[in-house]
Amino acid sequence: MNLFADVKTLVLDSLSALQTGAELPADLDFANVTVEPPRDPLHGDMATNAAMVLARQAGMKPRDIAQALAGKLLDDPRIASADVAGPGFLNLRLASAVWLQTIPQAIKQGSAFGRSALGAGRRINVEYVSANPTGPLHVGHTRGAVFGDALASLLSFAGYDVTREYVINDGGSQIDTLARSVYLRYLEAHDRPVSFPDGVYPGDYLIPVGQALKERVGAAYLDQPEDVWLQDIRNFATDEMMALIRSDLALLGIEMDVFFSEKSLYGTGRIEACLEALDQKGLIYQGVLTPPKGKEPEGWEPREQTLFKSTEHGDDVDRPVKKSDGSWTYFAPDIAYHYDKVQRGFDELIDVFGADHGGYVKRMKAAVSALTDGKVPLDIKLCQLVRLFKNGEPFKMSKRAGTFVLLRDVVEQVGPDVTRFVMLTRKNDAPLDFDFAKALEQSRDNPVFYVQYAYARVHSVMAKAGNPADSELAAADTAHLQHPAELALVQKLAEWPRLVELAASHHEPHRIAFYLFDLASEFHSLQHLGKVEPEMRFITGDKALSTARLALIRAVAVVISAGLGILGVTPMKEMR
Repeated sequence: MNLFADVKTLVLDSLSALQTGAELPADLDFANVTVEPPRDPLHGDMATNAAMVLARQAGMKPRDIAQALAGKLLDDPRIASADVAGPGFLNLRLASAVWLQTIPQAIKQGSAFGRSALGAGRRINVEYVSANPTGPLHVGHTRGAVFGDALASLLSFAGYDVTREYVINDGGSQIDTLARSVYLRYLEAHDRPVSFPDGVYPGDYLIPVGQALKERVGAAYLDQPEDVWLQDIRNFATDEMMALIRSDLALLGIEMDVFFSEKSLYGTGRIEACLEALDQKGLIYQGVLTPPKGKEPEGWEPREQTLFKSTEHGDDVDRPVKKSDGSWTYFAPDIAYHYDKVQRGFDELIDVFGADHGGYVKRMKAAVSALTDGKVPLDIKLCQLVRLFKNGEPFKMSKRAGTFVLLRDVVEQVGPDVTRFVMLTRKNDAPLDFDFAKALEQSRDNPVFYVQYAYARVHSVMAKAGNPADSELAAADTAHLQHPAELALVQKLAEWPRLVELAASHHEPHRIAFYLFDLASEFHSLQHLGKVEPEMRFITGDKALSTARLALIRAVAVVISAGLGILGVTPMKEMR
């Protein structure tokens, strides 16, 4: 049940009726007609731009179209009023009975209320986190992990077939550095004196890895040259780090469907096959890049390289895929990895990157566009930095990773539910301030508490009412709900299906968090009203009225539970 979609259908049907009656020309394109909440709620429940977007096509004044459309819409009993505003906007008010239908629908459908067929089963790959397997996840990874996981859940709720994926960057030189760092810890485990030169990973998290290596191979690698142990320790250390990363993700309730090894692309012909596909399209050539803009780097020399014509697909410059010495650039395996995803049959791709990957957006989009002839869209979402505070002051936590605050540190401070919700209280491309003190407050300033408390309050009221069955509540006579505060809450509930589709189509799970806070605000306002005006309490001496109000707040609980489920946050029946 999506009232906004229903009214849009009504608007389109009315426009078609006007065409049939020759009040509008027959050849009109309705693609840009919308039905949305008005900017000012005082103007009505919904507004349509139909007259404005059709006026030029029809060769008519917008107000004339709007007035004709209003007359048609008023023939439908669901429309209480239709008022033409300004140059031709049409503001609509729905009969209260239409809004009230939301309550039994939500109760009957339960967790399915608001689910959408928007995705129509299209296969979509969401790749997120994908941190180098050189250490545990830090607070910067946390935001991308939460965002990506919530986005995947949102898309699934909206009818997509979603695959959650993590690419293990185990094919580059950073894994050699990891292996050398673990070898130092291995020597340390054998009580050998060690020093940590620049360029290695000094974090204490590698101490148990070195100890585990000692337990596995004993003294076999002591006093041995690097070529004896490097490859084995590369594999061993990568496995240990990925086990650590998996355990970090598990703290947030995140499980991946696929862990893809970048190393699997090397020496298998898969990179070559990908570039051959681009070459067949005339997009690979030998050339010399111009020097970077601005001051020419010291020692820069023009070298002939193998280049990809990424400018033909929206990039600013062509990009090298093979160096003059014949080795691959970092970009080449990235192209091959996305080619692999395309070959697996995904209809859409989403990459969640850190803020420092902004320069990679255009080139990666160009590569996917070239590989698929523009048929498979790639959306890249950048997650900006997280700044840690406590009581408004910058907060320095332990840095067991050597240089970063760990994901594990944050979760240990505030728990997974708070961590996840707070990470979604800002749009992904805006910096986020994480204040540990506010995150633990039991007040309106703490959004996760505010939403969870609303859910808990509903369960408390239901318990006082003897926990009426959903079947009884779904049959309630909701016509008893006529107070403006009650209707405001009902209208907020009715926005849920539309909100799900908007958030999913824009790939913006933060909209769910914002909506839940607004819904909780409407609920708390209604509950507070009952404290001031006893006749507005949820449970009164009027059985029919009480049942209707209980049905209303039961519907609120249904939506909060669904929304928190998308965000990966636990609905709390009791707050301590």
